[in-house]
Amino acid sequence: MAKEPEKAGAKGAKAAAEPEAAGSGKKKLILMIVAVLVLGGGGAGGYFFWKSKQDASKKPAAAVKAPLQFYSLDPPFVANFEGTQAFRFLQITVRIATRAPETMQAIKENEPIFRNDLMLLFSQQSAEALATKEGKEKLRADALKQAKASLQYAGGKPETIETVLFTSLVMQ
Repeated sequence: MAKEPEKAGAKGAKAAAEPEAAGSGKKKLILMIVAVLVLGGGGAGGYFFWKSKQDASKKPAAAVKAPLQFYSLDPPFVANFEGTQAFRFLQITVRIATRAPETMQAIKENEPIFRNDLMLLFSQQSAEALATKEGKEKLRADALKQAKASLQYAGGKPETIETVLFTSLVMQ
């Protein structure tokens, strides 16, 4: 009879192990699902990161702008104002800005054309118009248009001239 309690104890241990085994099976299943989700999420994140790097490398690199170069039209321009105004003379020092070396060369080679066209523009001004900031800005905008027209006449690309600057403007 001593063996019977053992059998009963063995059956009881076996019965107790079955729910425990069923509980550990659920834990394993949950751990496997979590592991699959973590690995899948990491894989998807890695793929999208890699794909974004590939797309970025396919895009052309942004064009690096060349440094701005200035061509100084020396000596300064001197023009007379007409009429009996308090100011009789206008003196302007002009610089033309571009990033294109071929434009710099075209301005240098055709400087007499630029000087002539700008001198005609400056000699048409009045002291009253240039007395205000707006008048000076308008003259600068007109000088830019004239410089672009002069470059086009000389066979260059007018869109390569970025701006015209007055580094000195004196009225007396």
